[in-house]
Amino acid sequence: MLSTDLLRDAFGRVQGAVHASLVGAGLELLHYRPDREANTIAWLVWHLTRVQDNHVADLMHEPQLWTTDGWHKRFDLPFPVAATGYGQDAAEVAAVRVGADLLLGYFDAVHERTVAYLGTLHEDDFSRVVDTHWTPPVTLAVRLVSVIADDLQHAGQASYVRGLAQRAGLH
Repeated sequence: MLSTDLLRDAFGRVQGAVHASLVGAGLELLHYRPDREANTIAWLVWHLTRVQDNHVADLMHEPQLWTTDGWHKRFDLPFPVAATGYGQDAAEVAAVRVGADLLLGYFDAVHERTVAYLGTLHEDDFSRVVDTHWTPPVTLAVRLVSVIADDLQHAGQASYVRGLAQRAGLH
């Protein structure tokens, strides 16, 4: 199996987890917080999608879909356009008040672009250094695995919060 096949499978698992946390979710469920500092499903999915969009666009040397496809206007969030959610506080988390269809639309567009990008790669591309700010320098393979790991953690958190919200009687 080629590395691209493994990565496609892994990004497909992210997609499955994101869809499972969003499909049929109403606004009350998407914005549920187990406590005042907790992340919501809406914020978690927005954040993981922003990270994937940001990192893959950078690898492609292309602009992010967030801006080129106008997602930032549709979401209409009170943050700088470049925000990805990193380091945001509880009030900023609460500001992501959007519905499942919008989240799914943005996620699926980013996922589709990511999978298309993977189709352009060859085995020897994965050892290419893409970031020298770390020791050791980050290769393309490591960056993609990092995105997958981050996305899966947040998708799992979204699923967990959905379970807590449903146990609390929300839909």
